[in-house]
Amino acid sequence: MGCEGFPAVPPGGPPLVTGRRRGGLRLPSPGRPGGGSASYPGPVTQDNRPLAVFDLDNTLAATAHRQHFLERGPKDWRAFFAAAPDDPPLEEGVALCREAAGECEVVYLTGRPERCRRATVDWLAEQGLPAGPVHMRRDRDFRPARVTKVEVLRRLAADRVVRMLVDDDAQVCDAAEAAGFTVVRARWAAPSEVLREAQEEEGRT
Repeated sequence: MGCEGFPAVPPGGPPLVTGRRRGGLRLPSPGRPGGGSASYPGPVTQDNRPLAVFDLDNTLAATAHRQHFLERGPKDWRAFFAAAPDDPPLEEGVALCREAAGECEVVYLTGRPERCRRATVDWLAEQGLPAGPVHMRRDRDFRPARVTKVEVLRRLAADRVVRMLVDDDAQVCDAAEAAGFTVVRARWAAPSEVLREAQEEEGRT
């Protein structure tokens, strides 16, 4: 996936169907959104390649085996996150992430709370996924994912070209596109209403 030296495009980016096809996916054409800032500090890097930003849950990691913890009342958030290290990898997302790492710096952007960092970093390493900064939700920040994630994207875009966001959450994707980012919608995991509620109504992941 060529990422280096791509020209800017107007806010909203090009339509997904204009991209090149690889492995059954249509990859987006080059695009660069506007800048901005966010409340999530990230590691300083000397890498000036474009950024490929990947969500985790239901994009790289399959969460179906632990969603039952959210289907009962009260929801068992501790058990839900404790089971995350057992998430099976999603082949399509993992393949796209590895492909992107050829010419982009990979950044991980998840709604998981900060207290899950160690387990999350270990899971990424166990899957052989590319090394990169991991941006997580502050432990008591319960804003919708569509708000917190776009804040991070704007901060990243202030200094670097954001090549694309890959995410399964339709509301996050809509908000990112409205903010001028190029989006690849991760449709390879079965949609989950309980996960959508956790992300967008309860601000939990």
